This record gives sequence, structure tokens and C-alpha cells, in this order.
Amino acid sequence: MRGLCLNQDSYEFFQDPNFLIRVCATVAVLLLIWITRRVALRLVTKSTSNTSAIYTWRKVSEYLSLMVGGVLIALIWVSGLKSASTFLGLLSAGLAVASQDVIANLLGWIYLLARRPVEVGDRIEIGDKAGDVIDIHWFHMTVLEIRSWVDADQNTGRLITIPNRCVFSQPMINFTSGIPHIWNEVPVIVTFESDWHEAKQLLFEIADRHSLHPSPDEQKVIREAARGVNIHLNYLTPNVYVKVAGSGVVLTLRYLCNPRQRRSSEQAIWEEVLDTFAERSDIDFAYDTQRVFYHPVEGKTAPRPETTDYRLQTTDHRDLT
Repeated sequence: MRGLCLNQDSYEFFQDPNFLIRVCATVAVLLLIWITRRVALRLVTKSTSNTSAIYTWRKVSEYLSLMVGGVLIALIWVSGLKSASTFLGLLSAGLAVASQDVIANLLGWIYLLARRPVEVGDRIEIGDKAGDVIDIHWFHMTVLEIRSWVDADQNTGRLITIPNRCVFSQPMINFTSGIPHIWNEVPVIVTFESDWHEAKQLLFEIADRHSLHPSPDEQKVIREAARGVNIHLNYLTPNVYVKVAGSGVVLTLRYLCNPRQRRSSEQAIWEEVLDTFAERSDIDFAYDTQRVFYHPVEGKTAPRPETTDYRLQTTDHRDLT
């Protein structure tokens, strides 16, 4: 292997008569740890059917096995290192074999464990991928994909493997960490002739029925979590905002919902909006149309006498002789 050479200490290390004993001891330690972990997981699986608890035990046993195994193997081999130069030589050889991406992924895994910007069960968006985190491994995260060809925020059934090093190079959005709710908006457009004041009141009542209403204790927890990450929350109640567009008056419902129930809550709101507006003769939905405005009929005031409406004048050019 290019760049790998053995000095005299390393040569003597591999020629040590205890070398084979250390190899066998290492294999025995690994086998013992593997059997112990398998037995422990089998006992946990038989004692509970809670998926989250089983997953937690699996990850904890994995980390413990790694730590205990590393310590025991180090005790076996460190005694055989006759000098620091031998140890550094072997270490540099190992680092030369390892790729840069592997090291970056391991550092990303350490960062995820230390800072915990994301945990299993969180809904995240990193780069152009989004989904629910179902596993965090040493080298990658496994995410159940949402969006893509599926509308709104429902899953596609595909699993995405995201390298841990992406936490250093790409922005990551967490939908559920800190504040467990998100704001969703539903725009409804009514015609200019509609009674938009009444439409706004009706939409506000609909939004209030479908919005999440955290209890005082939940509000306290949400505000404390917001202060922990310096988020300013003015209110948690639904609202309806008004603006004018080319085709009519836009009434936007803004309400609080669960990140995983955005589509279902929006569907329930639209069904109630359709049923409510169908019963009203003074409220109509607006859509893109071509409109002719006749000022004498639709204007606020009558036109001035000198104003000439050329559309009402016709000229007959036929020869009447």
C-alpha cells in the first residue's frame, strides 16, 4: 500500500509471539459482546412491545458495546506496543486507510449526539430532502420521505439515507423540535361584490374550530421552549388576513396545526368552507375571468355630463338613398 511502511518497532510488534494470543483475545471479546447484546435485546423484545422502547434499548446497547469493546481491546493491545512511535505508526496507517467522507460522517454523528439538533421521530428538511427521522447511525440518518410526487406533507413510502456530514454543509429545518406545532395558511378568494366582512367572520369561526388550542400549561411550555431558542411568539390564536388581488378579495386563514396533520386539517377546513359558502347568496368564490366594467351601473357616482361613453354610440354607415 502506497504511503505505508513498517519501521523496526512495527516489525518486531508483528513478530511478537504474543501477537496471535492478542488476536484470539480480541476475537473472543468481540464474540462475547455480540452474544451478550443479542441476548439482552431478545429479553427486551419479549418483555415489551413498545417500538420506541425497543429502539432505545437497541441504540443504547450498540453504544455500550462499542465503548466496552473499545476499552477491552485497547487493554489487550496497548500492552503490546513497545513504543509510542509504534502506536503512532499504526494509527497513521489506519487513518490513511480511512476515507475523508467516513471521518466526516463520524464527526457528524458525534455532533448529533452532543448537540442533539435532531432526534429520532423528528420531522426535518435538509437540503432538498424532507421526512421523518427513523434512525441515526454512525455514518448516516435514515429518513422516511415526504413530499416529492406526493402533495402536501404526506410520506411517499421511500427511505432516504442522508450522510451525517450534511449537518455541517447544508441547512437543516426541524418541524417538531422546540415548538411542536406549525402555522399553516389557507387562502380563500371571494369576488369584489361579495360581502367580504361576513366572509371574513365565517372563515375566522371555521379556523377557530380547526386550529389547535394549547392549554395554559401547554402554552407555558411552548413559550419556554421558544425562549430557549430565542423565538418571539406574539399569539397562538388563529386569524384571518385580508388583501386584494386581481380577481377578488383574498382572505387568508392562519391557524396552528400539528406538522403531520397539515393536509388533513386543510381538507377539513375546505370542506366546511364549501358547505358554508354554498348556503350564502351574498358570498361567491372568485376565479380568473375577463370582466367588463360599465360605470353608469356599477360606478359609485354618475359620470360627469361632459364624459362621453363611446360604447353607447353607434354610427350607421349604410347608404339610405
